Amino acid sequence: MVRQMTDLLLTRHGQSTWNAEARWQGQADPPLSSQGRDQAYFAARRVGMVDLIASSPQIRALETATIIARHLGLEPVIVVDDLRERAAGPWSGLTRSEIDEKWPGWVESGERPEGYELDEPLFQRVDAALKRLVSEYPVDSMLVLSHGGVIKTIEEHHACWEGRIPNLSGRVLQHRNQTWTLGDQIRLLDDDLMTGGDGVRV
Repeated sequence: MVRQMTDLLLTRHGQSTWNAEARWQGQADPPLSSQGRDQAYFAARRVGMVDLIASSPQIRALETATIIARHLGLEPVIVVDDLRERAAGPWSGLTRSEIDEKWPGWVESGERPEGYELDEPLFQRVDAALKRLVSEYPVDSMLVLSHGGVIKTIEEHHACWEGRIPNLSGRVLQHRNQTWTLGDQIRLLDDDLMTGGDGVRV
């Protein structure tokens, strides 16, 4: 018997208030900005047909997911705790210039402070969470709202990272027989709605 394939549209949330201030977020929980809510309303008209919507529990992702789900008549949103953003440790809440002042050269070198969640444990928890999601909800397609660091780590694991991930952009993942295949990039916003904030991943 042929196993069902599920297409996931793994997408970054709308602009948060800390995105607008270019602050690293990690597992802090700033809400969407007014522009972020506008982005979510616009994106809801661009998603197309999906069978369900899931989200990280962090408010910037969950609010984005809820706006889209209401527009598409797909409430309630399924909340998946392990889709939250990586922990940023003491960098959470800081701007890039503040990080560079206190930890000069660390961002470029890849060195990270204690409490920062590294790529491999992040990938393992997110990969397991997505596999549980498609197992529990055997549908053809789903929209999954998560975070830039999550998407970047998955893309890098598959050697497909192509640079910064703007708000309400992401990647198609195809799941079949416990295996992921990366598909096309997702871009749900026009350029004039993608301004404000500098694309800080977390």
